[in-house]
Amino acid sequence: MLLVVGRIGKPHGIRGEVTVEVRTDEPEARFAPGSVLVTEPGVVPAEPGAWRVPPELTVESARWHQGRLLVVFSGVPDRDVAEALRNTLLGVDSAEVAPPEDPEEFHDHQLVGLAVVTREGERLGEVTRIDHAPASDLLVLRRPDGRNALVPFVKAIVPEVDLAGGRVVVDLPSGLLDL
Repeated sequence: MLLVVGRIGKPHGIRGEVTVEVRTDEPEARFAPGSVLVTEPGVVPAEPGAWRVPPELTVESARWHQGRLLVVFSGVPDRDVAEALRNTLLGVDSAEVAPPEDPEEFHDHQLVGLAVVTREGERLGEVTRIDHAPASDLLVLRRPDGRNALVPFVKAIVPEVDLAGGRVVVDLPSGLLDL
C-alpha cells in the first residue's frame, strides 16, 4: 500500500527545486538525501514526447525555507521539469515503514479496513480512511447502508484498537452516527 508522505507544489527558483507539502511526521527521514520515493503523477501530459513523471524520484537535497520544505530530485535540472512535477504525490511502500513504538499510536494504513464494532459486538461498519482534522483525527466509517460517518479518534470514543483481531471498538455518544 502506498503511504503518501508529500505532494509536490510549485517550482522554487530556476534550478529544479520544488516546494513539497509535507504529509508525514518524519520529514527529515522521508526526504533525506538518497531517499527514493514512489510517485503518483497529478497530471499526465497530453502531448506525446513530453517529459513524464518517472515512477520513482530520488531526493538529492532538502532544506527548510520560510516554513516550507524545498527539495531537489535527481534528474530534475530546471524549472520547466520541476513545473511538470507539480501536484505529484510522493509515497513510500507501507511494508517499508516500521510500526510505531508507542502502543497507542497507529499508522493510517493499519486502521483502514478494520471493522468498527460497539462494546457489545454490534458491527457498525468499516474504516475507509483517516481524516486529519485540526482538533483530532477522524475515522471515516462506511456504514452498512453505504453512507459515511465520522468518528473522532479519541480514547473516550475509541477505547480499543485490536489490530490482531481486525477491529476498532467504539463507545459512541448517542446520535453521533445520525449526523
